[in-house]
Amino acid sequence: MSDRREITVLELGVEPYDRAWEMQHRLVAARRAGRVGDVMLLLEHEPVLTLGRRADESNILVPPETLAALGVAVRRVERGGDVTYHGPGQLVGYPILALHDYDMGASDYMHALEEVLIRALAQVEVRAFRRDGLIGVWTEAGKIAALGVRIDRGITYHGFALNVDPIIAHWALIVPCGLTGVSVASVRQVRGEAVSMAEMRRLVRQEMAAVFGVTLRDLPDGDVAGWLERVAAPAGESRH
Repeated sequence: MSDRREITVLELGVEPYDRAWEMQHRLVAARRAGRVGDVMLLLEHEPVLTLGRRADESNILVPPETLAALGVAVRRVERGGDVTYHGPGQLVGYPILALHDYDMGASDYMHALEEVLIRALAQVEVRAFRRDGLIGVWTEAGKIAALGVRIDRGITYHGFALNVDPIIAHWALIVPCGLTGVSVASVRQVRGEAVSMAEMRRLVRQEMAAVFGVTLRDLPDGDVAGWLERVAAPAGESRH
């Protein structure tokens, strides 16, 4: 890894899942074509359940009518892993990286993302750790971050979801990550008090830079939509 590499960070708000999903595909195509360098999206999602490639739909525990009444969408996507929940109060990161530039394989990459979150959580006095054979980040109170990625011809997308202060009751709608009996935790729960989303974003950025040996930079004018129109491929070019 080289400390001369840069990752452009796109700071977004609470995004509908479909819009962020399309954005990832456009950026994957642009990264492969060399129109952009490495990018990371940081955002929150409107409530949604996502199912990975081989996810079992029986791990959604309530009927579609219940989900509709709660305003929770459902999407099957191309990442690994089973079913998970995204919603406001959860910090989601989607790194779009040319992985070969980091001398990492898929397993190394997953462990590096876990390390980023473990270090960021330590900064707010939340002790987090890995569990053998299970992807994600855990605390004594339960799983605090889920990871699921896709690597498409060397380019990463999808990523991590860190529970800062989401609606924990929404995890009762599913068997989280297909793991029966797993508890889900948040930063607020573990600490007994909230940490701002802005602070968690700052800490995740700090530790991403440290773990991956990169410099993170923002768009100079913050105009994400305009930048995408200039550099990103048409929607659908990279979707498989």
